[in-house]
Amino acid sequence: MSGAVRYNYVIGDVQGCFEALKALLKTIQFDADQDFIWFAGDLVARGENSLGAIRFIKKLVDQGNAATVLGNHDLNLLAVARGIKKVKAEDQTEDIIHALESDDLIDWLRKQPLCLFPNEHTVLTHAGIPCNWTVEQAAALAKEVEAVIAHDDFDVVDAFLKEMYGKSPDLWSDDLEGNARLRCITNYLTRMRLTDAAGRLEFSFKDSLDDPMPEGFKPWFEFESQATKTHQVIFGHWAALQGKTISPQLQNVDGGCVWGHQLMAYRLEDKKTFAVDNPMM
Repeated sequence: MSGAVRYNYVIGDVQGCFEALKALLKTIQFDADQDFIWFAGDLVARGENSLGAIRFIKKLVDQGNAATVLGNHDLNLLAVARGIKKVKAEDQTEDIIHALESDDLIDWLRKQPLCLFPNEHTVLTHAGIPCNWTVEQAAALAKEVEAVIAHDDFDVVDAFLKEMYGKSPDLWSDDLEGNARLRCITNYLTRMRLTDAAGRLEFSFKDSLDDPMPEGFKPWFEFESQATKTHQVIFGHWAALQGKTISPQLQNVDGGCVWGHQLMAYRLEDKKTFAVDNPMM
């Protein structure tokens, strides 16, 4: 960037909705010379142009105008690109795999973090931070997964991607080791919605806060949190929340754009939200 940062915006799950992203940047009057974008992950998947979206976001990041965390759909794309998973029927990511610069795009994606600090008081992950972790712990554990995904030896990368999927262990323990440890960290940072009071994950629920939840489980942010005592936690992932401000310390930025709702930006300087309808719906 050529000048001092004027505004920092956190943008929720793009999911390949490239036309909505362009409309949102126009709405906020994004100025690459002064502004900075923090993406909450899930850059790709079910929108109309995942290839265009990831090309554009990579360029912003490479130019120093943006940063992104990885979401569960981004990790799934890595597994597809490595031949470990097949493209889901509902995903629109095949053209990324077949693009001329596919290797560059995938290599760039796998080197993005799972946890970012837009400022000293704010932390960003795709799904949030569970009640049983501090912010410092979340950042340190994120680095464990990042180091494996970005490893120079693809045997190391593939060994994890093959074991990345699964619902166990569903409760964090410092004693966890190997791929079970990495899988648990990944699930907290990219898949979490409900937990119990101990921080045990529940994977089936994707609905709104008004819908009945499995007994003993609540949204992770309804439990007393170590993280929110020190930081504002910003997250995406949960489309049914539609960009809800949960408390001054908790902000969702997933407006559910890919489901026909809105793509959302949250401005850190004044906590103002901006949103555009998905023009492709």
